[in-house]
Amino acid sequence: MRDPIVEEVRKYRMEHTQKFGGNLAAICADLRSVQEASGHEVVRLPAKRVEPNETAGGVAKRRRVQ
Repeated sequence: MRDPIVEEVRKYRMEHTQKFGGNLAAICADLRSVQEASGHEVVRLPAKRVEPNETAGGVAKRRRVQ
Protein backbone atom coordinates (compact mmCIF):
# COMPACT_ATOMS: atom_id res chain seq x y z
CA MET A 1 0.00 0.00 0.00
CA ARG A 2 1.37 3.41 -0.95
CA ASP A 3 0.92 6.24 1.50
CA PRO A 4 0.61 9.67 -0.19
CA ILE A 5 2.16 11.43 2.80
CA VAL A 6 5.18 9.13 2.79
CA GLU A 7 5.52 9.59 -0.96
CA GLU A 8 5.45 13.38 -0.57
CA VAL A 9 8.12 13.28 2.16
CA ARG A 10 10.31 11.06 -0.03
CA LYS A 11 9.84 13.40 -2.99
CA TYR A 12 10.98 16.46 -1.03
CA ARG A 13 13.83 14.53 0.59
CA MET A 14 15.08 13.48 -2.85
CA GLU A 15 14.81 17.04 -4.17
CA HIS A 16 16.79 18.30 -1.18
CA THR A 17 19.43 15.60 -1.69
CA GLN A 18 19.78 16.48 -5.38
CA LYS A 19 20.05 20.20 -4.56
CA PHE A 20 23.30 19.42 -2.70
CA GLY A 21 24.49 16.71 -5.05
CA GLY A 22 24.20 14.07 -2.35
CA ASN A 23 26.82 15.84 -0.19
CA LEU A 24 25.79 14.75 3.30
CA ALA A 25 27.79 17.46 5.08
CA ALA A 26 26.11 20.17 2.97
CA ILE A 27 22.67 18.64 3.50
CA CYS A 28 23.17 18.55 7.28
CA ALA A 29 24.51 22.12 7.34
CA ASP A 30 21.44 23.30 5.42
CA LEU A 31 19.07 21.45 7.75
CA ARG A 32 20.82 22.96 10.78
CA SER A 33 20.43 26.46 9.33
CA VAL A 34 16.71 25.84 8.68
CA GLN A 35 16.35 24.52 12.23
CA GLU A 36 18.10 27.58 13.68
CA ALA A 37 16.03 29.98 11.57
CA SER A 38 12.80 28.36 12.79
CA GLY A 39 13.22 29.94 16.20
CA HIS A 40 12.07 26.78 17.97
CA GLU A 41 13.98 25.64 21.03
CA VAL A 42 16.13 22.59 20.33
CA VAL A 43 16.18 20.11 23.21
CA ARG A 44 19.04 17.66 23.43
CA LEU A 45 18.66 15.01 26.10
CA PRO A 46 21.63 13.04 27.39
CA ALA A 47 21.97 9.51 26.07
CA LYS A 48 20.53 6.82 28.27
CA ARG A 49 22.91 4.18 29.50
CA VAL A 50 21.84 0.71 28.38
CA GLU A 51 23.12 -2.27 30.29
CA PRO A 52 24.52 -5.12 28.17
CA ASN A 53 21.59 -7.41 29.04
CA GLU A 54 18.93 -4.86 28.08
CA THR A 55 17.53 -3.49 24.85
CA ALA A 56 16.94 0.20 24.20
CA GLY A 57 13.38 -0.22 25.47
CA GLY A 58 14.60 -1.50 28.82
CA VAL A 59 13.36 -5.05 28.31
CA ALA A 60 15.87 -7.80 29.00
CA LYS A 61 16.95 -9.82 25.97
CA ARG A 62 16.00 -13.46 25.91
CA ARG A 63 18.88 -15.87 25.84
CA ARG A 64 18.85 -18.73 23.40
CA VAL A 65 19.06 -22.18 24.88
CA GLN A 66 21.25 -24.43 22.79
